[in-house]
Amino acid sequence: MNIAVIGLSHKTAPVDIREKLSVPDTQMEAAIQTLCNYPHIKEATILSTCNRLELYIVTTTADRGVQDAIQFLSEYSKIPLKDLRQHLFMLLHKDAVMHLMRVAGGLDSLVLGEGQILAQVKQTHKIGQQYQGMGSILNRLFRQAMTAGKRVRTETSIGTGAVSISSAAVELAHMKVGNFANHRIAILGAGKMSRLLVQHLISKGATDITILNRSTKRAEELKVMFTAIDLQLQPIGDMMSAISTSTIVFTSTSATEPLLNAAKLEAVLDPHHSLMIFDISVPRNVHSDVNDLVNIQSFNVDDLKAVVAQNQERRQQMAQEAEGILEEEVENFNSWWQLLETVPTINCLRDKMETIRMQELEKALSRLGAEFGERHQEAIEALTKGIVNKILQDPMVQLRAQEDADTRRKAMRTLQVLFNLDSEQLGANTNA
Repeated sequence: MNIAVIGLSHKTAPVDIREKLSVPDTQMEAAIQTLCNYPHIKEATILSTCNRLELYIVTTTADRGVQDAIQFLSEYSKIPLKDLRQHLFMLLHKDAVMHLMRVAGGLDSLVLGEGQILAQVKQTHKIGQQYQGMGSILNRLFRQAMTAGKRVRTETSIGTGAVSISSAAVELAHMKVGNFANHRIAILGAGKMSRLLVQHLISKGATDITILNRSTKRAEELKVMFTAIDLQLQPIGDMMSAISTSTIVFTSTSATEPLLNAAKLEAVLDPHHSLMIFDISVPRNVHSDVNDLVNIQSFNVDDLKAVVAQNQERRQQMAQEAEGILEEEVENFNSWWQLLETVPTINCLRDKMETIRMQELEKALSRLGAEFGERHQEAIEALTKGIVNKILQDPMVQLRAQEDADTRRKAMRTLQVLFNLDSEQLGANTNA
């Protein structure tokens, strides 16, 4: 078995490519099941965020499993393979393991040390289990990654003062306007990203904020949470009316098609009305044709990189501390993986010993007679099991103790030859 990760991120692909590969929650079950139906993919789950789309797979043959995954990405996004390949990265086993550890620790994020990604890794683990894409290998890998992410946040200061995508957007807006006190601000969406937007806007002096959302319940939760200002709530149906009186708009919804475009804005905005739009959604909520309008400035997640860069340098040292923690967790996973390799041989050896024990026990009990057998069978059972366990203990301990992969595999082959272990049974144990 091989572990692989295939995907793309803010480092390899622009937002117009990333949004075509974004997998919403409603399509996640079908996507995972489609992946697992490919002949060379045995386990699969999908990490989909505004800055990355990554497929984690366990495959019987690395080359073919990766090909299956790339084929899935091309079919899902409707991007031809020749155009898609240039944006993809592919990592195998130890590199794939370390990559997930770095993702969970926030070291591969646009915003170094950001905390939201750990929750997204947990969600990826949850949906992988829920939709039966995960087996023992990916389950163990993601659990180890979540442990790594928690350790990075508790044992280093990398998350202290670390900006999120939301705070970077607010910082960029603040750089552009200088003072929020004189601006009317509208936010489309009421999820976690919007909550962070409100938090950072208030901290920067914003007082006139309107939340527009389909669900009034989620918007009301924000109003209860932030009592420092009179947060205004409106249904998403009033979106264009609210935008027409706003000077700054943030969009953070789960819509898969643009909510705003040039035609909609031209229809409601005074020709001399200046407006800044900060779209932190992927897929984008704002069509690129908005940039053609004279008095409108539109920014998306890729425009946040300059803001983020200002905060990166001071956290690089903390990131180096975090890398040491991640190396430890990679080694912990690899130790488990190495032991996993020995399981088929150990199980097959144990099964053979148990078969021999039962055959010989049956012969002995038949010679001793039914009356003796019934009275003493429990003691004889315990005796024979104890002998088998003692015989197996040293070979199993020594096999697992071999840290060098070649030495361990030679030891397994020696056991298979000496005990004439059934190759078919070994295969069954491997696939179990």
